[in-house]
Amino acid sequence: MYFLISIWGSSNRMYAATKFFIYTLFGSVLMLVGILMIYFNSGITSFDILELTKSNIAPNMQNWIFLLLFMGFAIKVPMFPFHTWLPDAHTEAPTAGSVILAGVLLKMGTYGMIRFCVPLFPQSAVEYAPIISVFAVIGIIYGALVAMVQPDMKKLVAYSSVSHLGFVVLGIFAMTAESMQGAVIQMINHGLSTGALFLLVGVLYERTHRRDIAFYGGIARLVPVYATALMIASLSSMGLPGLNGFVGEFLILLGAFKSSVLNNWWFTIFAATGVIFAAVYLLWMYQRVVWGEVKNHKLEHELTDLNKREIIVLIPIFVFILWIGVYPGTFLKLSEASVHSILQQVTTQSFELLK
Repeated sequence: MYFLISIWGSSNRMYAATKFFIYTLFGSVLMLVGILMIYFNSGITSFDILELTKSNIAPNMQNWIFLLLFMGFAIKVPMFPFHTWLPDAHTEAPTAGSVILAGVLLKMGTYGMIRFCVPLFPQSAVEYAPIISVFAVIGIIYGALVAMVQPDMKKLVAYSSVSHLGFVVLGIFAMTAESMQGAVIQMINHGLSTGALFLLVGVLYERTHRRDIAFYGGIARLVPVYATALMIASLSSMGLPGLNGFVGEFLILLGAFKSSVLNNWWFTIFAATGVIFAAVYLLWMYQRVVWGEVKNHKLEHELTDLNKREIIVLIPIFVFILWIGVYPGTFLKLSEASVHSILQQVTTQSFELLK
């Protein structure tokens, strides 16, 4: 990613690539210290995860290791307040770089939380869950509000990632079957909908070399197929029922409402405002770019509709957006056993704390 941004990025690419590298390296160093602390404190001369779940690390030491690993993953997600590298990296990266970053790399952080933080240190996860959830909810609202005022289409989509990944972190640390299933499916949903949005912003940038919303307007008349594709991706990202985003967000909010770990429905109420704000910034962006009169008559000569290659790239994404929205059971069944196994570990190992 460093090379993708620094070589093929936009005008401010070296700043964005260096910032991305420093943030990620700092998180990796914290993780490495945490991994070494597990090794030296567990009494198990192995890095086998199943073996390490049986180790008896002192509760105080568990808290320190949990926080070190969590910080590494939180920077990678990135969740508020470690998010500031993301808008720069997304904005300066080429389209392919933005899609890889949104579709794959950001999920490394949330995957790490589910795979390592919660099963290895269930007591610490339960203890810190309310604090982490507060930051997740702040990220949901903050990311949405900042996206709302962005003049640059790509930055708007980048800040929407901060908001959407706040939902995923909330789902993980609400620690109910619904919320964690929702978090897993929402990771896939975010990769599909945000990946599609970055591809579509890239299509406009490739033709006009402009990403500012004010430059566009009325392009539905010029590029109807593109306008339709942008509408589907935007509706998916804001969580319209019948499309993939709704399934993940609904499960997360339902799970957070039922959560005995959080034990407070205010988390759900504040998180739900993120869904409303998402509709505001995405529909407002769509309305300003697509509808109305053509503001810039240069667009009539520069702008061409989606070609066959671009349509072929987008079709599989839209198939999955509809598939997950209409019949999510196909995908939820795949993660069900793993989610129940993790939650079983949390329940058995931290029963006293939950009481």
